[in-house]
Amino acid sequence: MDTIEVSTVVYRSKADVYGFLVDFPRYASLSKYLRDVRQDGDGSAGTNYRLRFAWWKLSYTAHSTVTGLDPPDRIDWRLTKDLDARGAWVLESARPPDDRDAATRIRFLAHYDPHSAGKGTIDLPRFVSLNWVIEKARPLVRKEAERIVERLVTELEGESRQAELEIRTGTDHQGSGPLESS
Repeated sequence: MDTIEVSTVVYRSKADVYGFLVDFPRYASLSKYLRDVRQDGDGSAGTNYRLRFAWWKLSYTAHSTVTGLDPPDRIDWRLTKDLDARGAWVLESARPPDDRDAATRIRFLAHYDPHSAGKGTIDLPRFVSLNWVIEKARPLVRKEAERIVERLVTELEGESRQAELEIRTGTDHQGSGPLESS
């Protein structure tokens, strides 16, 4: 399993941040590659989403479900089709600077097995191998996670600023092993 964690502090309350994150269809405004999100359910645990991504000559619809909600601290999810992946948004209270009323540490955490995609999962152009796509996509996953968290800060705070991101990545066989800081 590959793991990525992107963390930063946003100057909003946990309740405000949670309210934004639990609204999965909003994510399309944060992502470069996410084209649209379709929801089946009311947003509670068990709600299913279809997230349509497009990159290069490829498009793919990820099927996910919310597996747990612990307002305003945590949102857990997992993919339900084609790829082995799961993750969470974890929110922690943080100490705000003197000129701010609130602060929340946001952690986006994902464990995924890029090799769990079977042949036929993605409609590949002729002469393009799935292994080639996986190797090209790995750095894109990291960059996209960074972009989403940076845009999330801008969206929540209402203005752009240089957010200090902590990024950790790693590879293990259980999906819960140690991460490497970078």
